[in-house]
Amino acid sequence: MEYKLTLPLSEEDALRLRSGDRVLLTGIVYTARDEAHERLCAMEDWPFAPRDAAIYYTGPCPAPPERVIGPVGPTTSARMDAYTPTVLKRGVRCLIGKGQRSESVKAALREHKAVYLAATGGAGALLSLCVKSARVLAFPELGAEAVHELYVEQLPCTVINDCCGGDLYAEGQAAYRK
Repeated sequence: MEYKLTLPLSEEDALRLRSGDRVLLTGIVYTARDEAHERLCAMEDWPFAPRDAAIYYTGPCPAPPERVIGPVGPTTSARMDAYTPTVLKRGVRCLIGKGQRSESVKAALREHKAVYLAATGGAGALLSLCVKSARVLAFPELGAEAVHELYVEQLPCTVINDCCGGDLYAEGQAAYRK
């Protein structure tokens, strides 16, 4: 299936997504990588409302002339696994990155009715064309790893882990073995 979804992501939308579905996201996504996750998890009040929010694991590059932002390719998601159950408990509904997630993250996605999406690695320059506005929201001293607020239009992603236990990577490996 292919869905055009508006962020923030509702629980209803998350529940209908299945591993392998393609989605085009429009709305606000927040960027956060390792250091930002550590800081967010230590904070009581976040610089954005986490309820139903989408976090994209990327460190945006500086914008070239006449562009909103530079490349925004996904980073390896497993580096955020230690923080992800806490982030989901705060209400974040959608995570975007690349690579497999741990069993504890997959369990937390099911528990909190959240989804993990993959953006295409190596396509950061193309993905940046989906970003229509960008601003640093928190931790500017972290440079590219600061928390940014991005407004995206039709950001293409694939559902990897759905909130019902689906895992596209496991399903793909099983189909290959047959």
